Amino acid sequence: MPDLGEQALNKVAEMGISSQLDEVEKLDVEIETDPLKIVSGSVDSVSIKVEGMVMQQDLRIEEMQVNTGGVSINPLSAAFGKIELNHPTEAEAHVVLTEADINRAFQSDFIREKMQNLDVHVNGQVATVDAQKVEFGLPGEGKIALSTDVILQDTQERKRVAFTAVPKVSPDGQQVLLENLQYSEGQDLPPELTEALLQQAKSLLDLRNFELEGMSLKLKRLDAQHGKLTLESEAHVEQFAAS
Repeated sequence: MPDLGEQALNKVAEMGISSQLDEVEKLDVEIETDPLKIVSGSVDSVSIKVEGMVMQQDLRIEEMQVNTGGVSINPLSAAFGKIELNHPTEAEAHVVLTEADINRAFQSDFIREKMQNLDVHVNGQVATVDAQKVEFGLPGEGKIALSTDVILQDTQERKRVAFTAVPKVSPDGQQVLLENLQYSEGQDLPPELTEALLQQAKSLLDLRNFELEGMSLKLKRLDAQHGKLTLESEAHVEQFAAS
């Protein structure tokens, strides 16, 4: 039964990763090696594929794949149900977010609370406003779209702001920057409103939201398609999660 060692390691890794997630629809770990290499702690490659996982801030991820080359593990720990890397390893990470996933996160209590009681300058005075019905879109052509209804608390006057922006990789590879704003509605509204929306979008797309325990990511490129956002990253893996 040459695959017995691989299968056992796969299950250990799957249990450790699933323990970190609020929800997960599908999780597959494939560790490629052979029995002789396992004894010495040598593994040819590790492939992790997760579908429909929910991370912090109620952010659902359609798909995430992490692939490594050869790694060295502690064989004694593996025998006792824990995968420990002898040395950190580099990997490639692929994350797919759908328009629906990001919209769901914008409707979370965490984001909605941050969009209330915003102080902005209106006609030379500070006014308190609430943003409601925040909507995120991926219209294609490398753009994202954001819109919201803005309510002035004093007068209950309602205004709408809507714009598109182009997502770019930040110089440190940790965030998605949103540039080249183009308004379709609300360009006369205070810039603080737009900035508040942008800040929440950037916080959701912060790479640290997608990191599993023992892993750090650096964004290399992104692709904003119609209905789907794909992030390609380098992953530095200190440890695979232990169950």
